[in-house]
Amino acid sequence: MLGLIRAGPLQNDYFAKDAIIKKEEHMVKVGVIGARGYTGEELIKILIKHPGVRLTYLAATLEKATPISEIFPHFKKRCDVKCENFSVFKASEQCDLLFLALPHTVSMDVVPAFVKKNKMIVDLSADYRLKNTGIYKQWYHKTHKDKKNISKFIYGLPELYREKIKKASCVANPGCYPTAAILGIVPALVSGFADREGIIIDAKSGVSGAGKKVALEYIFPEVNENFKGYKYNIHQHSPEINQELSKVTLSRVNVTFCPHLLPIKCGIFETIYIKLNKSVEPEKIEAVYRNFYKNEAFVRVKPLGNLPELKDVGGTNFCDIGLVVDASKKLLVVVSVIDNLIKGAAGQAVQNMNLMCGFDEEMALL
Repeated sequence: MLGLIRAGPLQNDYFAKDAIIKKEEHMVKVGVIGARGYTGEELIKILIKHPGVRLTYLAATLEKATPISEIFPHFKKRCDVKCENFSVFKASEQCDLLFLALPHTVSMDVVPAFVKKNKMIVDLSADYRLKNTGIYKQWYHKTHKDKKNISKFIYGLPELYREKIKKASCVANPGCYPTAAILGIVPALVSGFADREGIIIDAKSGVSGAGKKVALEYIFPEVNENFKGYKYNIHQHSPEINQELSKVTLSRVNVTFCPHLLPIKCGIFETIYIKLNKSVEPEKIEAVYRNFYKNEAFVRVKPLGNLPELKDVGGTNFCDIGLVVDASKKLLVVVSVIDNLIKGAAGQAVQNMNLMCGFDEEMALL
């Protein structure tokens, strides 16, 4: 009778390496274009701990190719992929899926090449969110260069469009302000007890929402110990919010959107005022919100009258929602808070990637 053959050290080493090779062959190869920005950095943080992907390509504007661990030292011994100047050829050769963490009006220059090569795309700019190119030009002051591919992009808010995202190869990641606003407003609108007229969004954002651009209004002496509003009802996220709320209600919605700048790095805090078209018990409104989000991993509805804080969601992919109802005034006040760099950008982008690639939606995000 033949004895049991035991694997020696060399055999164990061989099988281990073979298992790694086979595993990597089945991993999704991912690249980040715009890797030096705040969102790019957060994407890398999430992706290097994702068991289903391999980060194979990083691009940014640089004098020479540099390991990402030299640009962001906290990545040492965690990620040493070189970051280099963007090349469509290299990105296409090395990646299955590309995250485009680029400024608005830039993504439309590179998307056509990736679409031709059948690459999956998650675009974090506004270039493919708005379906009306006339509105895009009005708010972003530039004619859209890639009108033919706009229809290929699904708006990447999983709580509303999960099934479409699962089948998509191109996703337009929502803006940070719109993510918090839409999640806070939609249950009230679709329930029928909210008046779609006169919705007011009083929104506050940390400074990182403006990206890494150098401008006087964002430098430390101007922001520290200060608080100010800007772009009241002329902010470029207004048409995005209106587009999506109008879509779910099948009627025109036109919100009043007033953003403010907080003297902090990260966070979105929105206080939303919604008129009720009839008297509704507060407990019924709470039940509507809880039922709407009962199967959502990343939306947490707090008990009635209990308001969320920015520290509750910092560094997470959660959107926390609080509700206050003034029955005498027929008024619903919704507080919706997120981390603008995670649920408002990188985390939601990975959530979309998980859906597109057939991973568990929560993978690397909890």
